[in-house]
Amino acid sequence: MLEGMGIKVIKDEVIKIDRQNKKVLTVQNNNFGYDKLYLATGSRAFIPPIPGKDLKGIVTLRGLQDAEAIKKLLTQRQSRNIVFIGAGFISMEIACLVAETNPNHFNITIIELMDRPLPLMLDKDMAAGVREYLEDKGLTIRTGEKVSRILGTEGSVRSIELESGETIEADVVFMSVGVRPNTQLAQDIDLEMGEFGIKVNKYQETSDPDIMAGGDCVEKINFITGKPTPGQLRGPAVVQGRLVAKRLAGYDIAFPGVLDSGGCKMFDMTITATGFTEEKAAKEGFETVSAVVDSRSKHGMIPGMKPWKLKLVFDKKSQKLIGGQIVSHAVAPAREIDAVSAFILGGKTISDLTTFASACNPDISSEPSAEPITIAAEQALQKLRPATGKRA
Repeated sequence: MLEGMGIKVIKDEVIKIDRQNKKVLTVQNNNFGYDKLYLATGSRAFIPPIPGKDLKGIVTLRGLQDAEAIKKLLTQRQSRNIVFIGAGFISMEIACLVAETNPNHFNITIIELMDRPLPLMLDKDMAAGVREYLEDKGLTIRTGEKVSRILGTEGSVRSIELESGETIEADVVFMSVGVRPNTQLAQDIDLEMGEFGIKVNKYQETSDPDIMAGGDCVEKINFITGKPTPGQLRGPAVVQGRLVAKRLAGYDIAFPGVLDSGGCKMFDMTITATGFTEEKAAKEGFETVSAVVDSRSKHGMIPGMKPWKLKLVFDKKSQKLIGGQIVSHAVAPAREIDAVSAFILGGKTISDLTTFASACNPDISSEPSAEPITIAAEQALQKLRPATGKRA
């Protein structure tokens, strides 16, 4: 597609950038001059310094080659016991996919240091139902546990040992505990670094105005707090790339910051989230008011109705919406998280959302009087009454 549009595509590895002469050198000894340079070097999986981390059978997932290696391990080795370290959305999706496509074949155990699965997406009250659902599907989820070392024989993994001393058999260990930005090229030419990657301005320009950068390799700004954050998700990377192209075409459109909106699908359950959880908001210094609403994918009298749950988190002082979480047994309702993101970006308050009316139809939504965003705002408003003394 790119070549069809007249774009020259070269598969090579850049090993050096010459800022003074505006040249890029590659492994294949190609030398490219530039007027503007865009760095989109991404990130790499982080493997914590656990003893035994170099044994065969330990895998991460950052690209196609990793996926092929995982598939090979699961099909060519006599693998029965799989341990996932970390219960973020990548671990959870892969664990569920393996279980779903190979029913009753693998013993799958997920180890998470925090007290719930998907701890960066969901508060404990929303994660409880997710955990119960996944355990009913046959997954073993161990929370509040830390892996102290990985044990092996003849160079291959055989088990993991928890900090408690308990061991769990493992033929394959899948690690997903975070990523690190690929910033070496930028560091080699002394570009300014932030806490979480290459430092850029709102137009994706680095400390060298002729070098721009975006995606996982750069530090983002959180939309709600204005503070630096990693923001290593696909959505912001796509938008930043588009904004750089617009900048080069003469448009000055600033990147607004990130909400860390994301989603995952596990069996027939879809989870989405945006902004802050209550726990994250508290760590950022917010006093919050929140509401949880049980809803339906369609009118309760219509066959095929599936349940879903929404949680909204508001800043108590400003009453602005700062976060949302959805756990749904149907895909479509989970997309309502995009409306929540839009309301956060628009600075909407509890009072604003009490007037929200969705486009309702009995086959695609609950009845108009039961729109969960509106009901959540109504509940949050009631929680404010004792504190404010205002009349409803």
